[in-house]
Formats: sequence, C-alpha cells, structure tokens
Amino acid sequence: MLDDLEWKETGETHRIEEQMSSSQFTETFLTERDKQSKWSGIPQLLLKLYATSHLHSDFVECQNILKEISPLLSMEAMAFVTEERKLTQETTYPNTYIFDLFGGVDLLVEILMRPTISIRGQKLKISDEMSKDCLSILYNTCVCTEGVTKRLAEKNDFVIFLFTLMTSKKTFLQTATLIEDILGVKKEMIRLDEVPNLSSLVSNFDQQQLANFCRILAVTISEMDTGNDDKHTLLAKNAQQKKSLSLGPSAAEINQAALLSIPGFVERLCKLATRKVSESTGTASFLQELEEWYTWLDNALVLDALMRVANEESEHNQASIVFPPPGASEENSPPHSSTRTQLPQSMKIMHEIMYKLEVLYVLCVLLMGRQRNQVHRMIAEFKLIPGLNNLFDKLIWRKHSASALVLHGHNQNCDCSPDITLKIQFLRLLQSFSDHHENKYLLLNNQELNELSAISLKANIPEVEAVLNTDRSLVCDGKRGLLTRLLQVMKKEPAESSFRFWQARAVESFLRGTTSYADQMFLLKRGLLEHILYCIVDSECKSRDVLQSYFDLLGELMKFNVDAFKRFNKYINTDAKFQVFLKQINSSLVDSNMLVRCVTLSLDRFENQVDMKVAEVLSECRLLAYISQVPTQMSFLFRLINIIHVQTLTQENVSCLNTSLVILMLARRKERLPLYLRLLQRMEHSKKYPGFLLNNFHNLLRFWQQHYLHKDKDSTCLENSSCISFSYWKETVSILLNPDRQSPSALVSYIEEPYMDIDRDFTEE
Repeated sequence: MLDDLEWKETGETHRIEEQMSSSQFTETFLTERDKQSKWSGIPQLLLKLYATSHLHSDFVECQNILKEISPLLSMEAMAFVTEERKLTQETTYPNTYIFDLFGGVDLLVEILMRPTISIRGQKLKISDEMSKDCLSILYNTCVCTEGVTKRLAEKNDFVIFLFTLMTSKKTFLQTATLIEDILGVKKEMIRLDEVPNLSSLVSNFDQQQLANFCRILAVTISEMDTGNDDKHTLLAKNAQQKKSLSLGPSAAEINQAALLSIPGFVERLCKLATRKVSESTGTASFLQELEEWYTWLDNALVLDALMRVANEESEHNQASIVFPPPGASEENSPPHSSTRTQLPQSMKIMHEIMYKLEVLYVLCVLLMGRQRNQVHRMIAEFKLIPGLNNLFDKLIWRKHSASALVLHGHNQNCDCSPDITLKIQFLRLLQSFSDHHENKYLLLNNQELNELSAISLKANIPEVEAVLNTDRSLVCDGKRGLLTRLLQVMKKEPAESSFRFWQARAVESFLRGTTSYADQMFLLKRGLLEHILYCIVDSECKSRDVLQSYFDLLGELMKFNVDAFKRFNKYINTDAKFQVFLKQINSSLVDSNMLVRCVTLSLDRFENQVDMKVAEVLSECRLLAYISQVPTQMSFLFRLINIIHVQTLTQENVSCLNTSLVILMLARRKERLPLYLRLLQRMEHSKKYPGFLLNNFHNLLRFWQQHYLHKDKDSTCLENSSCISFSYWKETVSILLNPDRQSPSALVSYIEEPYMDIDRDFTEE
C-alpha cells in the first residue's frame, strides 16, 4: 500500500510538511496519488486543515475536518489495542502513518497551543470539543505509529501546556491519557513546579479526576533509575548518590515536595484509598467515561474486561448494562445485552480497584521519599490504616468469583490482573508503612494493643514506648486489626501463590528494627512460626523469592526469643524434618543468611544467660546445637565470603557480608578471632586457592568502610538488628584491615606474600 511512497526519512517528512503548509501540493495532485496509494483521503483533509486553521480562523470548518479525520484513525487504534497481541510486527497502520507523514501531528500541536498566543493583548481560544478531537487524534497516532510519542515528549513546552488542558472536565480524560503515554517515554523527568498553577489545578480536581491524575503522578514521582533495585550493584548506587549530591534534589524529589505542598492533597488520597464502593462516583459519570473509552486506549483492555463482566452478569440476572464501543450498532451488540442503566456491582468494584491501585502506589512512593515522616504523620492523622482495614474483606482481599476479572490477554493468576495488582500494592504499602517506624502499631486495634501490654507485663519487661505513645483514636477498629487480618489470609494462601513473598515482607517489616519480645509473642501466639516452617519444610517451597522472605521473617520472629526456639524444636521434631530444613538453608545462603545471623546472635546471648528455661532450650534445640559447632560456623563463613565480590554486591546480597562480620565479631568477643582466620586460611589451601578468599574478604571490608561509615540509616539498622554497637562493628573491621602482618587478628597475616592482592581499585566511575 505504501510501497510507492519512500518518504520515511525525517528530512523528507519536514519537506512534505513545508509543501503542505505552503500549498505546494494541489488537491488534484493528492487526489490522483490517493487513487494509486489508497491514502483514505487523509492528505487532502490535512491540506484543508492547513488552510482553515490560520490564526484568524473561526475554527468551525477546522473542527468539521477533524471530525472526518478522527474515525479513520480511531478504527486503527482500536484494532491495535484489541488485536495487538495477535498481529505480527509487519502489520502496518497506514492511516495514522500517512497522517503523521503529511505533518498532521505537528499541525495539531500547533492548533492546540493557539491559546498561548496573544493578538493585540487577547489570547486566542479554541473550544473544548475541538481540543478533545485533537487530543484523541494525537493519541491514536501515538498508539499506532512508532516514534510519534517520543517526538511529542521532546516538545517540553507542549508537555507542560497539556497540563493546563486538564482544567476542563470535557478534555481531562483525553489529556491525562496522552500525558501519561508521553511521560512514559520522556528521557528527562518533567518538573511539576513548572506546571502553571499546579496547586489550583489539583485542588479543583474532583475525586475521580484526582484518581486518574495519580496515573500521571506515578511517572513523575518515581525515580527513573532509582538504584534501589536489588539488582543494582552498591558500587553503582554509591556512584549515583555522589553524583546526585553534587546536582541537588532529583526531579522526582522536587515533584514529591511540590505535591506535598498542595493543601489537602494527602488527605484526599487517603479518602480515595479508603472510600467504599457504595460511596464511589455515580453511574452517570462512569457511563460518560465508558462512552469515551476509545480515547482512553491505555485502559481499553480494562474496560474491555469490565464489559465482559457486565455481559456475564447480564446473562445471569438481566440487570446489567452492556456498553458497545462507540459507533457500534445494536445488531453488533453481544447477545442477551440490556439497555438498562443499572451498573453491575462487579463493575463498580473493578472501577474502584483501578482507582485505588494508582492512589496506593502514589502514597507508597511518598512514604519512601525524603518527606517520609511528614507523610507518615498525615497518613496516620487521616486514618488510612483503619480505612483499609474496613475494606480488607469486601474489596482488597475479596473472594474471587468464577468469572473474576482479568485483563485482555492475561489469566486470573497473572500479576497484571487488577485484583492481584491491588493486593500486591496494598502489601507494599503496609511494608513501607511499618518498616522501622513506631506508627506500625496503628495496624492493631485497641484490644490487640492491650494484648501487647499484657505480654510485656507477664514477661516482667518494660512495655514498648511506641505502644504507650500510640494514639488510640487512630488505630484499627473492629474485631481484628489489619496485621491480624493479614496473618489469617497468609496462612490460607495456596503453596504456589505469588502473594506469599509480599505477605511475608509486610509482616517482617512489622518486626524489623529493635527486637521486641512482645511483638514476637503476639505473632507466635497466632501460629506464624508453625506456618512458616510448614511452608519451608513440609511443602518444600521451591520459589527462591518466597524462601528468602520466609527465612528473613523466621529470623526476626525467633531472634533472642527462647519461646520461639522451643516452638521450633517442637515442630522440627525428627531428624528427617531437620535435614529437610538444613537442605533448604544450604541450598542458597543469599536467601537464608539472615536466619543464620539471627540464630548465631541468639546462641551467643543464650550462652551468656543463667536461666533454667534457656539452658533447657540450649540442650534440646537441634538448630542451636548445629550452629554452635565451629565447623558449621566456618562452613557458613567460608561460603558467605566466597559467594560475594565487591563488583557484584547488591542490596540483596550485602547481607552475606554483614552476616560473616557478625560471626567474626562474636568470635572476637570470645578472643577466638585469630582461630577463625587461621581456619579460613586452611580451608583456602584445602580448596587449592591460597589467598583467594582472604584477598576477596579484604576488598569487601574496604568497601564496607566506604559504604557504611557515611550512611546513618544503614548503620542504625545494623546496630538495632544485631544489638551490637556500631562502634564495635567499625572496630572489628579496622582490626581485620590492620596492615601490620604481625597482628594475629589482621587478614594480611594470613595471606602469603606471593598471593597478596589487597590494593585493587574497585571503584566505579
């Protein structure tokens, strides 16, 4: 169809635009070529559009031409969305391609931006209806023609201008959808403080618009390359952080601050997140959205699924409404369809789920940002946690029906399913909310807080200060708090469920920080330890991610807790079970090393206590007996050092380095550090690699000093989780790195001269 048209190069495209704008192409010429090339009359329409869109035009004829162009492109866009995964890459969309080739995209950008031009002190105006048509055509072209979105993204003034079009409800949806796609490919993040009257714009959004606006915010407040991903090396992260310090706050940080400065912004997000389905927007406004779904193509898959649910319910109760695509005739409507305007409950629920997804994501990002404490305070004040608790059973963790909604081209268990994505986003929010923050106790209700106090009283230990300081008016209400509800669904989760990882992470975050006996006992009394052991041992979990999260949670649950070790020994009551457990631990130390660290720390504390209960556990517990053996500790130590290198250290595996340090710090306390280093040297020689391990460990410790001595948060975490002062960590590392070869506790004393390689430069520019 396009074989005889060889004008794909950018230079040729500009030449065509110039010829069109200066009317060098005559309508007769274009009509003749159209007969040969089947251009659907688009060049002729664009020629008319150039002629009728001058500054002094009244735009009436211009709008009529847009009405002719629009369906030619929207049909291709709908075909792209609904058939995209079935078609081959060779499939072309000639109408949108021709529209762009003849300068249509740049012309529409120019038309849309006419209101920024003043003539004799008066700004030009175009109607909302015309803006709407321009936006729809632009989006359809972006969908079908490669490179258009990127070109628009390079027009920064146009991107900023688009935000001003969201002031009108008539153009909001089309504008938001186009902006979201443009920002998704923009190389440099846009700065929200450059958007004119941002505070007024956002404050005037209704709740439905604000929820949709969160889709855009998700792109503008998330670091484009955060370096927080577990797969990023710490060397790369440190280099990026040094660069960032010299450049000042990132665009994402500036955007977060801009949003938090808008009065009532976080409060409105909390209301949206906790709004019940019955309180959501009425049928009429949602119907209007659905009527315009062809312009919201990024969500068309969702709406397609919504319509299928509506059809299914219609077949059952004849009370649903079916929404045919715009322009579809009655004859093309699905069978059993009804024209009633009652909105099915499943559609209301999914509508609300799609909103809450975006809102929870934005709140989660803000919780992890620089203003974390400010956001924490506001989220608590606006009762986000008790609100989510009230929605837990009916919306967040509702039971799936046989026809549970899934996105087009996906299945019910796919992580892209709105139901599943909402659950994961909810769990991520809980994890961020609880992690090292005293507000975590808002996840409980009053009765559960009293239970924590009773546990402390019975154990004759001081009550946790954060529990005493918790504002009881902000906690969960009802029979169960959010944490207890989470434990209940966690224990019922199928073995193959993708939720297990996120559930374990959310519960572990509640325990992280300074170890609390009362917190541990609260969870132990609810059977959490037995559930974890069942998953590790009896179900023989194969997922590495789930195993790691369960080992981490088990470590926090058992650390320094005699009762937990008694429960462990009661469950792992045979050698066969214990061997399965050890097999899981040894299968990947990257995954299990936090548990090894917690058991090692607990053993050290128990050995220094004079208590009959502790003595009984020490004599009976298989796990403690296993860890207490020097050969076991040396085996762990050797492997922990051997599986990591400075160039491959990440946030995920750096724990292996810290666990190896814990083993050596405890050895130093017992004046056995030289013994452990000598044994490492012997193990090196037995493996025929003299110097390899200790040189590597020396480099790792040098990096440790660079990484931790300038990071308050990380050092505090190490101190709180180990109950070993950070000064002792630093002293131990300094002793190990002592250059004096006569020192019995220095690594260099155990590396023979021919194999010495300790001064390697491991920095990354």
